[in-house]
Amino acid sequence: MAGGSLETAWELAELFVLRPVLAVTFVISFILLSWYVAWRTVLVHVPLVQEIAGLRRKKPVKPKPPNRGRIARFYESQAQR
Repeated sequence: MAGGSLETAWELAELFVLRPVLAVTFVISFILLSWYVAWRTVLVHVPLVQEIAGLRRKKPVKPKPPNRGRIARFYESQAQR
């Protein structure tokens, strides 16, 4: 009788504990593997993803010249009058 109840307990543990844990592990590993493949093949080359992940180097900012266009020259000529 003890062998039968132990066997039944193992079947219940397998049904309610082991199978769900293995299923969740399989799904999570499948998602992680898919993400890794997508990252290595496509997502690394997308500029938006590069900015979010911090992979893109920022270009140095050049200071703008004080008289850079027609409007600046117009206001300079108005100030000289």
